[in-house]
Amino acid sequence: MAISKLDQLFDLVKANGKKRLVAAYAVDDHTVTAVSKAVDLGIVDATLVGDTEMIKKVCENEQIDINKFKIVQEKDDNKAAQMAVKLINAGEGDVLMKGLVSTDKYMRAILNKENGLMPGPKAMLTHIALLQNPFYHKLLVASDIAIIPAPDLKQKTTICNYLISTAHSIGVEKPKVAVLAATEQMSAGMQACVDAALIAKMADRGQIKGGYVDGPLALDVAIDPEACQIKGVGGPVAGDADCLLFPNIESGNIFYKMHTKFCKGEVAAMVVGAKVPCVLSSRGDTTKTKLNSIALAALSCRK
Repeated sequence: MAISKLDQLFDLVKANGKKRLVAAYAVDDHTVTAVSKAVDLGIVDATLVGDTEMIKKVCENEQIDINKFKIVQEKDDNKAAQMAVKLINAGEGDVLMKGLVSTDKYMRAILNKENGLMPGPKAMLTHIALLQNPFYHKLLVASDIAIIPAPDLKQKTTICNYLISTAHSIGVEKPKVAVLAATEQMSAGMQACVDAALIAKMADRGQIKGGYVDGPLALDVAIDPEACQIKGVGGPVAGDADCLLFPNIESGNIFYKMHTKFCKGEVAAMVVGAKVPCVLSSRGDTTKTKLNSIALAALSCRK
């Protein structure tokens, strides 16, 4: 049965078994507190890579027992990211997490050709967000909002498969994927419409498995049954999408920030496509968002 709230992620992770988390440059209060709560909930054991003195100060200020963590000393944020990746490659972690290190340094450590976490030269990373919106009746899985600026057809097909896989992990047996464009009408002059139609046809022919896929769909007919009725749009996805595949990073990123800022919606987020799930939240994200993201990444670990 599919979960309907992000808080239910924690029970799913517990049912699948505790994971080992390695946090890169985990020296800020939001990261350390989120990891501490994840340890207390029994969903991870944690290694913090960073400046030990900074970590001690955070633990003192937040009244956290530092002994619940394994600490690996590294004062430099860039080297801390590299060390965290090294620990994952050495088999000492199942999930990677970004701390106070910048996204570009974190991603460079993951993408490093010699010492990174890419499983092969053709591997592709994408950002997956799990959204709990107060104005929608279930969780939404969305991509890509943070990594790929303008995904081509091949990349969108890969993203579609990741969306379906993530939806499966939260209990959605046959997720409904809306491949989004500015309109549900087929417009040959709009690449997003062409790509969406091709991806939908691929799913019809069994080249994409595990879910219902339809497109092009405008956002309103993807999530609003009334809009579908007015516009005469039908099908298993229309008005009831589980997953949103965005045509470009601008549309995805704006939707994400509308969700968090205007709707005050909750979120979990991670990068998939590497050897292990990688928590990628903003340095300014709340402790709750980081904790949700840890749970989502832990749930997504290969069995």
